[in-house]
Amino acid sequence: MRLATVKRNGEEKAAVITKKGAILVESINRNLNLNWSTNLFDLVQSGQLNHLQEWYQAEGESKLDSFFEVISNEDIEYGPLYRHPRKIWGIGLNYVEHASDLSEQAPNKEPASFMKPDTTIVGPGDHIKVPHQSERTTAEAELGIIIGKECKNVSEDEAPNVIAGFTTIIDMTAEDILQHNPRYLTRSKSFDSFFSFGPELVTPDEVDEVLDLNVSTVINGELHRKNVVSNMTFRPWDLVSFHSKVMTLLPGDIISTGTPGAVVIRDGDVVECQIDGFNKLVNPVKDLKVSSVREEVEAVNK
Repeated sequence: MRLATVKRNGEEKAAVITKKGAILVESINRNLNLNWSTNLFDLVQSGQLNHLQEWYQAEGESKLDSFFEVISNEDIEYGPLYRHPRKIWGIGLNYVEHASDLSEQAPNKEPASFMKPDTTIVGPGDHIKVPHQSERTTAEAELGIIIGKECKNVSEDEAPNVIAGFTTIIDMTAEDILQHNPRYLTRSKSFDSFFSFGPELVTPDEVDEVLDLNVSTVINGELHRKNVVSNMTFRPWDLVSFHSKVMTLLPGDIISTGTPGAVVIRDGDVVECQIDGFNKLVNPVKDLKVSSVREEVEAVNK
C-alpha cells in the first residue's frame, strides 16, 4: 500500500496512491461510510494505518479500483508526508564509499547518528535553500524508515514488526561548516529546508527485500552516486534496534539511513532521490545568497 499527503484547496490531506492517481482518505470515508483519520501522521500515530492496510488488502484495493473520486497523477501536488514527527534520526557515513568522499573513516562499531529538528522539513517540489552561512552545501539521497509502533529495546529480528514503512529522503549538510569542526554537526544539518521527505509512504508488503534496494543521488538528471542497501555498514533493522535502545521510538519517528553519496548543490540545480520501485523525490535548489543579490539588482533597476 502507498500513502501520501496531497495539497487540496490550501490543506494537506492523507491519500491512498493507486495506479490511477490519489484518492483522498476523506473521500473513502464519505463514499464507503468509514472513519479513518484524514491526516497521515494521525493515521500512523493512532495505529489506524495497520487497520487501513488490512482493509485495503482484504477488500479496499478492489473497491478503489473503480472509485470515481481520483486525483490524476498529473494533478497531484504532494506535501511532505507530515510536518511534526517527534524525532528525526540521521545516520552519517553509513556507506564506506561515502566516508571516503569526505576523507573520513566509516564508523564500524556503532552508527554515527544525529538528530534534526522538524523545522528542516520540506516536501516534494519545495525549494532546498542554501543558507547565507554556507558556501558548500550538499544533498544526499537516502532511504527513510518510518516507525509504526511505540517500541523500546527491540531486537533486529523484532524490528520489521515495528515499522510503518519506507520513504525517499533528501538530507542536506552545510559541509563547509561541518569541516570547520565535527562538533558543528547539529548546526550543519539543521538549517530550514534541510530535510525533504515523501512523496510516498510505502508499506513493507510493497518491498520484496529491503536489502536489495538501490538508492541513487541524482543531480540535474545525471546519476551522481548509487549503492545498494546491503552495502550499508549498519543495515535498517540494526538501526531500528540500536536507536530503540537509546530512547523509546514513537509512531511517526523517522530514521534516515545514510547516503551512497553527497553532491554539492547550487542555485538552479534540481536534486533527486531515486529508489527502486519508489516514486522519486525531486527538489529544486535556491541559494539564498544569489537570491539576495538578484533582489538587490532588481531593486536598483526599478
